Amino acid sequence: MDNLNMIDGQVLPQIGFGTYKLNGAHGVHAITNALNQGYRLLDTAYNYENEGTVGKAIANSHVTRDQVIVTSKLPGRYHDYDAAMVAIQESLYRLNVEYIDLYLIHWPNPRQGKYVEAWRAMIDAQKAGLIKSIGVCNFLPEHIETLEKETGVLPTVNQIELHPYFNQQDIIKFHQEKGIITQAWSPLGRASEVIKDKDVAVIAEKHNKTIPQIILKWHVQNDVVPIPKSTSIARQIQNKDIFDFTLEEQDMDAINQLTQKDGRLKGQDPAIYEEF
Repeated sequence: MDNLNMIDGQVLPQIGFGTYKLNGAHGVHAITNALNQGYRLLDTAYNYENEGTVGKAIANSHVTRDQVIVTSKLPGRYHDYDAAMVAIQESLYRLNVEYIDLYLIHWPNPRQGKYVEAWRAMIDAQKAGLIKSIGVCNFLPEHIETLEKETGVLPTVNQIELHPYFNQQDIIKFHQEKGIITQAWSPLGRASEVIKDKDVAVIAEKHNKTIPQIILKWHVQNDVVPIPKSTSIARQIQNKDIFDFTLEEQDMDAINQLTQKDGRLKGQDPAIYEEF
């Protein structure tokens, strides 16, 4: 697995580990296993209510803190500057770390219209050493352009819903033009029909891989960082075992053709969706 270079000089692994709904002792066990299986990018959020679980897993693993890239996210209810600064501090305390490697605005909440204020707080938190890198989630190009216009600072990452039924090729291209890394949440389509797709099954059989492995490799070859989640050690290993083969151009084209005009699985359109 290679690392991808972010525009601020930091790096990200090509695949991460999602922690949504991994809470308590069960979550600690799953996340610790993931670290011990070689995952080094952990993705959590204030609103997942499991930052303490992630911190405990890091402490329980054999991996030193400097080897782990911890991501967390600012919820919509804390977009006011002062509230954002306090929320960042709370995330640090819950994670039991001195700094957060990557902190993201979880949703732009355009009707609230305060994401630029939140971004300014994150810029200052980065200057204070609380955060190494700053980025966003679920931002549309117009939201990112507003951040750049108002602050002169682009996000290093935009984490978006992305899977074969919603491939977001236009946004990936926009990110590449800006030097922003694309991350994919629910890269396997939230275990929906995506991981049963017959067209992907044909490609999986050809490469002697599983459908999830083919989908994750499709992400990586699109220069996207997927963050799959699994509580099973076997599947954690399997999800990471995608660097010994290459999808051919016709494979990539076949998967890209599965996209739908609005393939969002929960209808969470960042142009209107509000998260608090």
